[in-house]
Amino acid sequence: MNRRQFLGSALLSGAALAWPAEEPAKSPKPKARAITAFLKLDRARYREQVQDTLKLLRRAKRAVEAGGYQVESLRITTQPFPDYTRGLSRPDALRFFREYDALAIQESFDANIGPAMLRDADDPAQAQLLAEILSATKSLEASVAIGGEDGIQWKCVQAAAALVKFVEERSPGSAANFNFAATAMLAPYAPFYPGSYHLGEGRRFAIGTEAANVVDWVFSQTAGNAPVAAERLTRELSTHAVALEKLAQQIEQETGWTYMGIDATPAPLREVSIGAAIEKFTGARFGASGTMTAAAVITRAVQSVPVKRIGYSGLMLPVMEDSLLAERWSEGAYDVDALLAYSAVCGTGLDTIPMAGDVTRQQLERILGDVATLAVKWKKPLTARLLPVKGKKVGDRTAFDDPFLVNTLIRTVR
Repeated sequence: MNRRQFLGSALLSGAALAWPAEEPAKSPKPKARAITAFLKLDRARYREQVQDTLKLLRRAKRAVEAGGYQVESLRITTQPFPDYTRGLSRPDALRFFREYDALAIQESFDANIGPAMLRDADDPAQAQLLAEILSATKSLEASVAIGGEDGIQWKCVQAAAALVKFVEERSPGSAANFNFAATAMLAPYAPFYPGSYHLGEGRRFAIGTEAANVVDWVFSQTAGNAPVAAERLTRELSTHAVALEKLAQQIEQETGWTYMGIDATPAPLREVSIGAAIEKFTGARFGASGTMTAAAVITRAVQSVPVKRIGYSGLMLPVMEDSLLAERWSEGAYDVDALLAYSAVCGTGLDTIPMAGDVTRQQLERILGDVATLAVKWKKPLTARLLPVKGKKVGDRTAFDDPFLVNTLIRTVR
């Protein structure tokens, strides 16, 4: 099934301390959240290309599952879509993407069509087209890059904000913004969506993990002890990442597709909660003192795994994809400013942020500008996935009908 059908530092310094006397022999296994293949799409023969890519993905799924790891989703990411829609009229481009969307649903893969804009010199009309594509399809995902090695891309910031408002107004239930991200400093070949993209010849693949359960297991035994938590979490994440990498290398040898790396970011999913894991470490509500230390512990561990790393390789705190985070958001335990602060030590960004429908494009531009500023300053990948809901006000609850989203309170975003 595809993702929607399936339901889709200084803080760490110090001397090493003794291990607790009693310790379970093994941590729980993470899932492979995504096996993502990178395809250079040719519009004239895309159906044949997709079938060839699915052979790789399904073979990889069998191999990973035989190795003891459940696979949640198979994904295909293309180069930026303006490359393969060049010369099409707007109606014809929309027709093509409706067909591609139907194919993805039929064949049970998640489809990412790449960024509409990678730099300020790109045509903002492509971001406008993307807004229409997202509003008219059910499963396609895509992005706009708002920051890169050359700095903040302000025209892209403006285009992304306009896109979010358009999709809020035009997509059913304002839901299609879940499939869009503004990204900053994100390199190609990241397996996680919606920011995934590539600029090469294709025939590459990468793996992303869902390992909040591993973090929870470690933090339940190492509460408040940052050095020991960092050491043990590194060890446990490394055990699984190394095992997955061996499987990926085997797949590479057998298929000729090039393995690009693993993003061991411990993605959560609803009750498999990174927020709950952090609360076990701090002994307090998420957002209290110690939350940033926990974020740094996780990020240090992820960035210490001895495998080929790709993508964010940090920490995700998606407000509406994590049951505990959604609850604490409703309670006012943290806000956008806190998430940006945590982003200084991890790969958070602003992910699945519920917003009132009357948020203005100018407000969105300021928020996206802050994310891009932080990413460029610290040269780290950050993402913004903002979810304003048409007709909803501050104090209302969201009402998304999506198995991956936990509905929560809409709060004021300054």
